[in-house]
Amino acid sequence: MKFRAFISADIAPNEKLVSLLRQLAMSRADLKVVRPELLHVTLKFLGDTEEGMVNQIEELIKDCTKGVPPFTVRLRGMGAFPSMSNIRVVWVGMEDAQPLGVIAKRLDDSLKALGFERDTKGFKPHLTLARTRSPRNIANLQDIIKESAASDFGDYPVRSIHLKKSVLNPQGPTYSVVREIML
Repeated sequence: MKFRAFISADIAPNEKLVSLLRQLAMSRADLKVVRPELLHVTLKFLGDTEEGMVNQIEELIKDCTKGVPPFTVRLRGMGAFPSMSNIRVVWVGMEDAQPLGVIAKRLDDSLKALGFERDTKGFKPHLTLARTRSPRNIANLQDIIKESAASDFGDYPVRSIHLKKSVLNPQGPTYSVVREIML
């Protein structure tokens, strides 16, 4: 049986981030705002994954995290992909996230051997806060992003990496941890 899978580092939000998510939700822009409990940094999206591969994937994650001790990232700044004039994704930036980049690169290289496609865009450490559904009231969203472009949202410890299952529902996704690999 298959499940929709990804590998991530979770971010437990502080009040500043929760407040920013509320502000986005009240912006009147046509957005799908991420629920606070679902905030994470995607290191590798796997897509449809055979349940029988979980042990192999877990071992690869262990190999890819070898030598990476627990660390702290700082969330700072806010922006949009692909651009401020064509917003699809609203994000908060990350500093001191080099260990995440190392892990993401190792995962991308290693998982190719199991048949997972390589990441063609390259890893850009960020925390997705919302996705736009249409350009309605986009100026409100642009104002929020500009106001928070240099904001500091605090330090966040990264102590583990997760293999997660994603189930898509009309109310939004539900994530569950399939395996946790401690750093």
